[in-house]
Amino acid sequence: MADPSSYRPEPGQIPDSPGVYKFRDEHRRVIYVGKAKSLRQRLASYFQDIAGLHPRTATMVTTAASVEWTVVSTEVEALQLEYSWIKEFDPRFNVKYRDDKSYPSLAVTLNEEYPRVQVMRGPKRKGVRYFGPYGHAWAIRETVDLMLRVFPVRTCSAGVFKRSAQIGRPCLLGYIGKCSAPCVGKVTPEEHRELAEDFCDFMAGRTGTYLSRLEKEMHAAAEEMEYEKAARLRDDIGALRRAMEKNAVVLADATDADLIAVAEDELEAAVQIFHVRGGRVRGQRGWVTDKVEAVDTAGLVEHALQQLYGEEKGEAVPKEVLVPALPEDTPTLNQWLAERRGSQVSLRIPQRGDKKALMETVHRNALQSLALHKTKRASDLTTRSRALEEIAEALDLDSAPLRIECFDISHLQGDDVVASMVVFEDGLARKSEYRRFQIKSFEGQDDVRSMHEVVSRRFRRYLQEKLKTGEWDPADADAVAADAGPAPEDDGRPKRFAYPPQLVVVDGGQPQVAAAKRALEELGIDDVAVCGLAKRLEEVWVPGEDDPVVLPRTSEGLYLLQRVRDEAHRFAIQYQRSKRGKRLKSGPLDEVSGLGESRKQALIKHFGSVKKLRQATIDQICEVPGIGRKTAEAVAAALAQAVPAGPAVNTATGEIIEDETPASAGASSERGTEQ
Repeated sequence: MADPSSYRPEPGQIPDSPGVYKFRDEHRRVIYVGKAKSLRQRLASYFQDIAGLHPRTATMVTTAASVEWTVVSTEVEALQLEYSWIKEFDPRFNVKYRDDKSYPSLAVTLNEEYPRVQVMRGPKRKGVRYFGPYGHAWAIRETVDLMLRVFPVRTCSAGVFKRSAQIGRPCLLGYIGKCSAPCVGKVTPEEHRELAEDFCDFMAGRTGTYLSRLEKEMHAAAEEMEYEKAARLRDDIGALRRAMEKNAVVLADATDADLIAVAEDELEAAVQIFHVRGGRVRGQRGWVTDKVEAVDTAGLVEHALQQLYGEEKGEAVPKEVLVPALPEDTPTLNQWLAERRGSQVSLRIPQRGDKKALMETVHRNALQSLALHKTKRASDLTTRSRALEEIAEALDLDSAPLRIECFDISHLQGDDVVASMVVFEDGLARKSEYRRFQIKSFEGQDDVRSMHEVVSRRFRRYLQEKLKTGEWDPADADAVAADAGPAPEDDGRPKRFAYPPQLVVVDGGQPQVAAAKRALEELGIDDVAVCGLAKRLEEVWVPGEDDPVVLPRTSEGLYLLQRVRDEAHRFAIQYQRSKRGKRLKSGPLDEVSGLGESRKQALIKHFGSVKKLRQATIDQICEVPGIGRKTAEAVAAALAQAVPAGPAVNTATGEIIEDETPASAGASSERGTEQ
């Protein structure tokens, strides 16, 4: 941790003009970019008493080791330069807005001359009327499809609308009566807007008046013997009622029930409840809780029932409570619920039909609630800071581990052994620095030996980077490869493996931790802490200790370590599966060095199959565009060495089936893999 006074500029050095400034850490990496109307005033604010700074600012200035600035002419230039530098350097202390999925809404663009009905996501726009949000976009489209019969409002994009106006013909919806075709002037802008406003009124719940009006018009048309008009109005009324049913009724038998669903992981659980009365969803509620005790889904359901109905009586307790798992003492709970209601209550698991389908919807809501909670928890600065401080205190570190790297080994019964390295900075995943490894030094299953190899290779690369820049002058240079190329250009951009973590986390217990520690000691690295997280009991192991460090189940530090470990596990499995899939789909052409995907496909397309390609001469192979003689010779040699599979036989006729199927051209190469 640096002292800001050690790199504070001298008085008078900082100009009193607009500009952009960069803070760099000890590895010359840009960690913060800012702009200022007056560089002198802004930078002076960073070098006041640390106790008076915001916790995040204090962390930044103590992490930094230098500051530099660039003077510009105007504040606009400063804004543009700040944006470009943030995009270029991706500083970890700058705020980053990340896109997030949102629920879709039904939107009517009343701010346009010809309002349009469409599905919209994201932030709301001025002049647009929104209805929802809905759980799925297809639910909106089904509702709109029914209502367009009665309210034929425009749904096409601006491009389709403009094209139809140019050619003077409406689109298909205009011909089948589901659009009033304002693009070709079949209705005036005022008439079309009135349709859109009626659509909005109906969606807003003013359905009774509109249906009554249509019914009166239908009866009047029938009395005047305008039977076609009456039939059309009758069909319109039916379509609107079906749309109302799709939006509101979830259980056709007018059931009164509460549906409870649970989504959980090792540390937390989300509970969602839908209150259904008269077959319609009348309310929804939910919460997220820490699993402070060893409890399964049935236990969580029991706690939810107690919290829901502990103070309720009478009709507030429904006749039916649907749950994902029955608590251990179901009869007692049934009796307790019956006493609170004053009549019998059915507590059960839905098995089929509408109730099971609705339970799946409630469970999806619970999953989304838990994911949203985790996202908010991970992005909260105070929570992340507390987590890092708890880790530092538990592991007896000098400072909070701002950069954490986690390693995991993955294989399938000893085959396709790979490893992953994930990076978390300030408690957030930094996916651009994830790395994947293939185990090279041996074959078979040995997680401890694999962990030693991977950690050794990662930190050997780190020492190579230090050797290039002259930051490290080892007495014994045999520990790393001395020939690492010229020193990298000092542009502030991250270099591969250039920055050491403050903490290395391994997925495993004592053996894996000991292997990682031994790898660091062999390289002479003694300023990186090591720990392991065993999945079974979530115990934290440190080198040289017989007993694990046990963090409380509610600890933010344990939550962060678990998230880091799970991310490394996910990344390793993903690579292992892709590697295995590539091996299983490989063909003889994959053995030809320098033969890419495009030229493989060209060869197969030209000859039709690998069998015919194997029979071709080198001159014939050279006829394929992009294939030179040297490559053709390599292809012929590879196919000659490959042993063709035995002929397939039709068991019904005994006929030998000729192999004319094209071979796989091989799987795509992996990105970000450390071979």
